[in-house]
Amino acid sequence: MGIDDQNLYKLQRLNRRLVYSGSVLDVYKDRMQLPDGKIEEWDFVSHKKGGGACIVPVLPDERILMVRQYRPVIDRETLELPAGAIDPGDVSAEQTAKRELQEETGYIAKHWTHLLTLKTAAAYCNEYTDVYLAQNLVRKGEQQLDEAEEIRLEALSLTRLHEMIFRGEIQDAKTVAGILAYMIFRTDK
Repeated sequence: MGIDDQNLYKLQRLNRRLVYSGSVLDVYKDRMQLPDGKIEEWDFVSHKKGGGACIVPVLPDERILMVRQYRPVIDRETLELPAGAIDPGDVSAEQTAKRELQEETGYIAKHWTHLLTLKTAAAYCNEYTDVYLAQNLVRKGEQQLDEAEEIRLEALSLTRLHEMIFRGEIQDAKTVAGILAYMIFRTDK
């Protein structure tokens, strides 16, 4: 039996019903039977686009290009790696990464490496993020921000970003995962 064999688990979803449909997310109630036979309702969030891409953009001087923006959900400014959701016209997460890098920073990259895929919150959401390393960056113009975006660019050393993560100054999951994956990628070379 493999680790993915559903018959290993007594936990079962009995049904799923849509309770809210938004522009980006749908929220469902799952009726779950627990291993002890008890029945509960659990929330499930379905990301309509499935997910997105996150970029670790490395400048020629080895600093990482970051985006600083206000996030209304947490009511504060964050420092993050550039990222965005997959658009209907995107044929791959890598294409999303290339588009988002140029839109959010004005840069393109000559070399791309897939670092990892992460499930954002596997306990209740199907969203995933593919994280890419973008190297040999070239400035191609100005930022092409969406009307709701206000993004300032900052370039920081990997050492500084590592310190900020472990001091709790950077908490965005895709950013933390991307920076730490890049650190491991560099040491494995």
